[in-house]
Amino acid sequence: MTYVVTENCIACKYTDCVEVCPVDCFYEGENFLVIHPDECIDCGVCEPECPADAIRPDTEPDMEKWVEFNRKYSELWPVIVTKKDPLPTAEEMDGKPGKMELFSEAPGEGG
Repeated sequence: MTYVVTENCIACKYTDCVEVCPVDCFYEGENFLVIHPDECIDCGVCEPECPADAIRPDTEPDMEKWVEFNRKYSELWPVIVTKKDPLPTAEEMDGKPGKMELFSEAPGEGG
């Protein structure tokens, strides 16, 4: 089992989760975070830290696409281990449907 970041992170990008991860398996895109599913040790400490409730276990229904999505971008983006400010749109965008059209493939800064 692994945890993955899902659509609600897009345009929010809270980073509370990265500080508690004991194996540094979060990777940063311009407006989204991902978890490398092969590095995640399934400890679950990140899930309750996400203010947007965007981190889910892969055992939930229809998570296969998110596992592959997280895997793809974790291999392209830099690792992030320190908390940063969320995106300016975070509160406004939290919970909005249809956020995939806002997704950016561009990498973040990492750090």
